Amino acid sequence: MNKLIDIIPLIKDDLYILDINLKKMVGAKHPVLYAAAEHLFNAGGKRIRPAIVLLVAQATTKHNNILPEHRRLAEITEIIHTASLVHDDVIDECETRRGIETVHSTFSTKVAVLAGDFLFAQSSWYLANLNNLEVVKTISKVITDFAEGEVRQGLTNFDSTISIDDYIEKSFYKTASLIAASCQGTTMLSKADKDIQNNFYLYGKHLGLAFQIIDDILDIIGSHRSLGKPAGSDLKNGNLTAPLIFALEESPRLSHLLHREFQNKNDINKAINIIKGTKGIQKARDLAQEHIQASLKALGNKYDCEAYKTLQLISQYVISRLN
Repeated sequence: MNKLIDIIPLIKDDLYILDINLKKMVGAKHPVLYAAAEHLFNAGGKRIRPAIVLLVAQATTKHNNILPEHRRLAEITEIIHTASLVHDDVIDECETRRGIETVHSTFSTKVAVLAGDFLFAQSSWYLANLNNLEVVKTISKVITDFAEGEVRQGLTNFDSTISIDDYIEKSFYKTASLIAASCQGTTMLSKADKDIQNNFYLYGKHLGLAFQIIDDILDIIGSHRSLGKPAGSDLKNGNLTAPLIFALEESPRLSHLLHREFQNKNDINKAINIIKGTKGIQKARDLAQEHIQASLKALGNKYDCEAYKTLQLISQYVISRLN
């Protein structure tokens, strides 16, 4: 189950249409902005966020129908996610993403910041055109959360005193907020009742947190290929993640490397080896598994359709990325 495409044949054609639409939706008039946007969407990506939106749409409509508004929300979700990645890459000074050069490496930092801003603006315009104030309020809050998460992360770089609770809160702002809000927004478009809206919000929240924790484990143990960016990027930038926070409880030597901000040539490799020698990775994996269980609990057993079963499989897929 380590390929997302293997578990979502149900919406394979829908995702193909989504890819075509994304390029149309970001049709910037300025050729450099258009080239930057096209560069991003040609890089592909797993499209897990729009896939979840489309599946929640099927699970919460009477005849498992995906409405045009659902499709548009799936596209908006991916544009918001992509915009956040552009800004992330600038802040973290990443040279590659999804195996290709980042926007700021290909063009310039100025173009990358403008491209990210442009994508956020485009997503807001399309969001307003859904003509659903509830959904607009829910999704637009995510863009605020992104900024909050980045500021929190920036203020705690190389800070060995941050707790797992701090880390989870920051991970919510940076990753889980979008998945939670887009799940909830989808149910609003389906005109589902408040309980169903809340359940899918919780499903998205816990799934998003698990996804971020697994990403952070992969930053320590994964290959460049599985991450889409170089391993050890979080360490290098001083972002304290679950494996590192848990490992710090066991290793004073790791704390020493962190305090000197991995300045020496081999410090990152030393830190990775120390983390691997502690229970940090296992504890982080256990934490991700707790959130996966919480996501499945939020889904409950109310639905009897393929889309619902696939949403359960996506929860399992998140953990299987470690295999």
